[in-house]
Amino acid sequence: MLDWMLLPFKRYAEFSGRSRRMEFWSFALMNIIIYAVLFALMMAGGFSMAALSDPGAAPPNPGPIFYVGAGLLGLYALAIFIPNIALTIRRLHDRNMSGWFLLLYFVLQLIPIVNFIAAIGFLVLMFLEGTKGPNKYGPDPKDPTSSEVFS
Repeated sequence: MLDWMLLPFKRYAEFSGRSRRMEFWSFALMNIIIYAVLFALMMAGGFSMAALSDPGAAPPNPGPIFYVGAGLLGLYALAIFIPNIALTIRRLHDRNMSGWFLLLYFVLQLIPIVNFIAAIGFLVLMFLEGTKGPNKYGPDPKDPTSSEVFS
């Protein structure tokens, strides 16, 4: 499973080809875990969501651990920016869709009500199985050695 999580870093800026659901969702799971650890580090440093929600409360005074967590969070977000976009485009290619659909998704996120519907639709799209056999974006990542014997 760890191999699947790290594969997008090995294919850092590779926007061509196809990626399986396993690669996409393993990378998403790794990101959730790392973000949770970094947010926990920030909370341990004195960051409090309750102090932010109460307008009458004194502003929070976080300690140095908060800033270490925030710095690591920013660096990690920058480090996964390109691999995440490349992986999503390869995942769209697995569905035999153009990578430009990702740009359409980003544009739809700017429209207030449509953004929720687009997010749910894109999430469902990432759960769907890729096209079987080769498509115009490359061979099937589940079975790259298969050949069309009876075609």
